[in-house]
Amino acid sequence: MASVQQNGQRYGITEPISLGGPTELDVVKTRELEKYLQDVGLYESKEEAVRREEVLGRLDQIVKTWIKTISRSKGLNDQLLHEANAEIFTFGSYRLGVHGPGADIDTLCVGPRHATREGDFFGELQRMLSEMPEVTELHPVPDAHVPLMGFKLNGVSIDLLYAQLPLWVIPKDLDISQDSILQNADEQTVRSLNGCRVTDQILRLVPNIESFRTTLRCMRFWAKRRGVYSNVSGFLGGINWALLVARICQLYPNALPSMLASRFFRVYTQWRWPNPVLLCSMDEGSLGLQVWDPRRNPKDRLHMMPIITPAYPCMNSSYNVSASTLRIMTGEFQRGKDICEAMEANKADWDTLFEPFAFFEAYKNYLQIDISAANVDDLRKWKGWVESRLRQLTLKIERHTYDMLQCHPHPHDFQDASRPLHCSYFMGLQRKQGVPAAEGEPFDIRRTVEEFKHTVNGYMLWIPGMEISVSHIKRRSIPSFVFPGGVRPSHTSKGTWDSKRRSEHRVSSTASAATTATTTTNEASSESKAGSNSTGDEKKRKRGDDETLTDQLTNSKHVAVSVPAENGEGGSPNPSVGSICSSPMKDCFTNGKSDPSIKDPQENVVVFSKEDAPESHPIEKIATPQAASEETEELEGSFDFGNQVIELMSNKDVATATIPPFEATTSNGSPFSSEALEELEVLPMRQPEVAHRASVQQRKPIIKLNFTSLGKTNGK
Repeated sequence: MASVQQNGQRYGITEPISLGGPTELDVVKTRELEKYLQDVGLYESKEEAVRREEVLGRLDQIVKTWIKTISRSKGLNDQLLHEANAEIFTFGSYRLGVHGPGADIDTLCVGPRHATREGDFFGELQRMLSEMPEVTELHPVPDAHVPLMGFKLNGVSIDLLYAQLPLWVIPKDLDISQDSILQNADEQTVRSLNGCRVTDQILRLVPNIESFRTTLRCMRFWAKRRGVYSNVSGFLGGINWALLVARICQLYPNALPSMLASRFFRVYTQWRWPNPVLLCSMDEGSLGLQVWDPRRNPKDRLHMMPIITPAYPCMNSSYNVSASTLRIMTGEFQRGKDICEAMEANKADWDTLFEPFAFFEAYKNYLQIDISAANVDDLRKWKGWVESRLRQLTLKIERHTYDMLQCHPHPHDFQDASRPLHCSYFMGLQRKQGVPAAEGEPFDIRRTVEEFKHTVNGYMLWIPGMEISVSHIKRRSIPSFVFPGGVRPSHTSKGTWDSKRRSEHRVSSTASAATTATTTTNEASSESKAGSNSTGDEKKRKRGDDETLTDQLTNSKHVAVSVPAENGEGGSPNPSVGSICSSPMKDCFTNGKSDPSIKDPQENVVVFSKEDAPESHPIEKIATPQAASEETEELEGSFDFGNQVIELMSNKDVATATIPPFEATTSNGSPFSSEALEELEVLPMRQPEVAHRASVQQRKPIIKLNFTSLGKTNGK
């Protein structure tokens, strides 16, 4: 491997953190990682690779035949007819070289000016494909944010996009990496070209492509196992993970994949979001296309986790990330860092890092979203639409509860074998950690869910039979079909890294509480005998509190953990890199006491309690503390991207460029967007004002938000 220091080439917008090469142990660990990835089936066979190449060749023939047919039907002269051409480009995981067996191929068809998207691509080409016996499962999506046609060609899944260039003839050696290719192109063409341009630019900006590919395979597999791989759910998708890994490759240009995986967690545990991740300096270009710039674009200031694409026009590829999903990913980065450190001490292995996240053991309360349709084709369309809207439910719950109720969406759907035209989605729910409970004040999100259902039912292609229902369920009521083999586990996971961490938290919490109790006893020993009796009662109460806390920690999942400031490469504290701090995750429920002034909630109010209610009781309670006001950060006027790795955006010149940290996110991220429905515009919410009086404590208002009927779980 050629050293970056030797050839004098620098990658990225900053100097590398380390130019150090691998040790013998790093070489061994990398071999173990490569073997592990092969054993879990992340590499396709040579036969499948050849079949993919044959399919791409066949697709190229189809689009060339199509463009000849279009040119002839539109009366072009003989010369243009002879030169008529369309080209196929690949992007995504296939172009990056990290695709696995059965993965689809992201492709782009580039056609001339006289081949329109609406009439010819979704017209004549769609007709041609529908008549070919080797083409199956044809699914055109013309109204998507990036219009595409999905289908299988000889059994290989294809996602085909279209770019219409203002050229009469498409040259065979067309270079789409040049910015001039975007001149006079329509917005959908620019978005369609962006995938290929970004993918090619990533490969140009990494120092070692093979190390990048192996590391990216590792991180993609890790993200899927930990449940944080899904752009549509508010986590990160394939391009996001590729950009994050590419930045680590730039910072450690001579490192092997095992080293890069460890450095990945080390760097992003310390990353001070919303500082952007950049592979190169941002070019404003000369074509007037909008680029990501929080100084000028108000919506960009609301982005939680900016990961900027390197090709013009530079965009934030992770605008779907919300406060809850960022918190979850931050916790997972910390977990990965801890395990990598344990691996260096031979106290963990790759199996530990890739342990699946036990989603249905992590929370006590969940939202279950059920959808159904009349037939398979309708269900496929309905699923696509609902999935594109689920992120809005997370955002609305966060917004309407002032971030006091946190959501963890599961990135995949589940299907009950006994109900083939039905599928379910789940969201874990918990109250924000570190905030004391206000007794007797439940979350009422019925109106919030009703707004969500109203938005979903506004689907332009809605037909009778497309149904959706949302219900609040407890962990013990989760349906069996979500578990492997349809069998509910008899006990929670034991012996895993996460379960050991929970045990350590339980022990440390108990020890801390015992220390407090001992201190109280020593202080009480100087009191009178009557006071000693009172102290004895206090000790009993403390022991009871310890047992309650232990029970809570036993039944909870530490998804987000404390993220302290990290050390630099040499082991010394690095003051230039701040830390992202979040409280350890735990259930902070009330004692089940309710204020007599508050009437019993209605049957379908989504509320929680510290103690699990009896099975026959349809509701539980959880307190809703008032959202604490947070100071906002302001962008630095000069916006020095060159120092974005180590400097947080400070409050200087641009007084109006306020970034509300961990509020919510915005932007149109749906692949099924339409003009009839607008994305939720998430703006900083004004906190409710509470008048404080000296003699009477003012109660905080119950959050009453919108919700139609929540079907009972037992009624399904």
